[in-house]
Amino acid sequence: MRSIWNGSISFGLVTIPVKTYSATDRTSSVSFVRIHEKDGAPVQYRKICELDGNEVPNEEVGKGYQPPGDETIVPITDDDLSRLPMPTAKTLSILSFVDPTEIDPLQMDKSYYLAPNGASAAKPYTLLREALEHHRKVAIGKVAMRGRESLAMLRAHDGALVMHQLLWPDQIRPATEVVPDDVEIRENEMTLAETLMDSLGELDPAELHDDYREAVEELVAAKLEGEEPVAPAAAASGAQVIDLTAALEKSVRAAQGGDTGAESESASVTPLRGRAKKSAAKSTAKKSGTTQRASARKTGAAGTKKAPAKRTAAKKSATAPKAAGGRTKAASAAGKSTASRGTATATSGKSTSKSTAKKTAAKKTTAKKTGKRSSA
Repeated sequence: MRSIWNGSISFGLVTIPVKTYSATDRTSSVSFVRIHEKDGAPVQYRKICELDGNEVPNEEVGKGYQPPGDETIVPITDDDLSRLPMPTAKTLSILSFVDPTEIDPLQMDKSYYLAPNGASAAKPYTLLREALEHHRKVAIGKVAMRGRESLAMLRAHDGALVMHQLLWPDQIRPATEVVPDDVEIRENEMTLAETLMDSLGELDPAELHDDYREAVEELVAAKLEGEEPVAPAAAASGAQVIDLTAALEKSVRAAQGGDTGAESESASVTPLRGRAKKSAAKSTAKKSGTTQRASARKTGAAGTKKAPAKRTAAKKSATAPKAAGGRTKAASAAGKSTASRGTATATSGKSTSKSTAKKTAAKKTTAKKTGKRSSA
């Protein structure tokens, strides 16, 4: 790696010479060049003077400052900047040590590795790194790089010191315009969300890769070979009303490795109309079952209308002696019982009817005797 800035860290009365290296590599990301669509030739960018319209060579390009709200541009030279009282031009001056949670990630801009510059810088460099790790703090200071002063944060990482350039607090825009109105969150929704967070487990950096870059490389390779690029499958649109609770439940089951069946094929969301159809189906099934049971009851009742006569007569016969006028009620009960039996056998013919009449007379005589004994 090539050092991009040499300076020192001022830690109280301790000075640590350091070299600065870029901690990020953006060359691997996808980048495109602008071309002329008619012939495919690259399009060049030329610096044109707005006053005379002529192209300006790089050696004649300088710096200027335009005050806010003013069209005047004031030329600024490197000599002007070098005479400014900027003690942080070559020194990262540490101002304080704070808890890492006090630094808003929105303030983090660019990241750099710091390495000790020389053998004499190794021990104080290691001491500062170990102190930051042991105390679980980060250092906040100021540094001027490439003609601009900015805030900086130092932290220990993977055996090295890392410097993060920070934006000034007034460079962070407020979030008031993007905050939604008051939304009520139910307790079960919060519980499901936290369960899902725990179920997803830890992140393995080795599994992270740039899918977009790989897709672009495959596209370019296909074009170079004269093949027609294969269009990827269109992703399902998520712009639909969903049942949040159902979506969370499915997500938790999927994260925990549960079998969600056919429902797991969707994008872990359940449309409200789908749930309405299921509810309607369940309601229809319940109504159908209720109708069938009611019909069965009616059929059973119709089929047993003729049978209960014997049980009713027997019950009345058993309870008749307990009431006043037991003889009359007992005889009446016996008569009703005989009548029901006679009705049940009426279809047997006239001969059967005569035989039944004789039996009925005999039973009446027996009932009278029974009534006399009970009254005695």
